[in-house]
Amino acid sequence: MTDVIKNLIERRSSRLFSNKQISDSDLNAILEAALYAPSAMDRQSPIFIVLQNKDDIAKLSALNARIMHSDKDPFYGAPTVIIVLCARENRNAIQDGSLALGNMMNAAHSLGLGSCWINRAYEEFETAEGKAMLASWGISGDYIGIGHCILGYAEDLPKKASDRKPGRVYFVR
Repeated sequence: MTDVIKNLIERRSSRLFSNKQISDSDLNAILEAALYAPSAMDRQSPIFIVLQNKDDIAKLSALNARIMHSDKDPFYGAPTVIIVLCARENRNAIQDGSLALGNMMNAAHSLGLGSCWINRAYEEFETAEGKAMLASWGISGDYIGIGHCILGYAEDLPKKASDRKPGRVYFVR
């Protein structure tokens, strides 16, 4: 089994992080993996907003929590949140952004970091509050939210994957 396949099989989502910030070199490697994700017709439409400022993360966390009708931190205390947006006009936006999110999570695992995909980015950035956040960060253009990749040093990774459900692969030869 190659290291790549081993990483794909062993990666788990983390929902508890230490306060320690990830290194710039690890962050840049993860972002490079995202930039090299496949995209339809090589449009490379996803953009990535990296939040490491606690105040910005807290504001976005509060908006995300309100959308899911919760008072808990949907980012689980992760010190880095990467928002993935895609151009609204791209009819493959969801697919392109999803591939980038997958690349980031797998890259994080290969570097010994925890990660998790967090939903509700679409709903966040359809609100006036979300649009104001984008403007305050200098982001202009017509984008839709695809998801968030939270990153940090995991404190809770499950050691073993759940059993895979049978009957999910069909061969037509």
